[in-house]
Amino acid sequence: MSATVPGLGRRREAREEALAVLYEAAMSSSDVASRLASHKIAPDPYAVEIASGVDESRSEIDRLISGNLKGWRIGRMAPIDRIIASMATWELTCRPDVPTGVILSEAVELAAQYSGEESPRFLNGLLRAVADEVRED
Repeated sequence: MSATVPGLGRRREAREEALAVLYEAAMSSSDVASRLASHKIAPDPYAVEIASGVDESRSEIDRLISGNLKGWRIGRMAPIDRIIASMATWELTCRPDVPTGVILSEAVELAAQYSGEESPRFLNGLLRAVADEVRED
């Protein structure tokens, strides 16, 4: 018998929803708040928390990501990879209740689903380095 983690499916869907909102905002050069407000159905509260948190903490998130890129610049990252990395970095820094392994696994899953072939491995290494910097576990 397998144990289920309450809210796991909901959070996974919320992360996908946050990814969509952040991607829409980046591609349309609009702000996250207006993208969230434009949805006919209110986004999941966790999706709003992630998208808003990434938007509000962008400079700190970019600093952490940039500081852990080896031989690469954040501006060279594919937009979808940068957004996934930003979401995971936000969770690593602002949601200590979410286990590091869950955050990294979810980021890798999103990359496998929405990005290029090399992205999951690239993001896993990058986010492991960020986690080592900001978390004790």
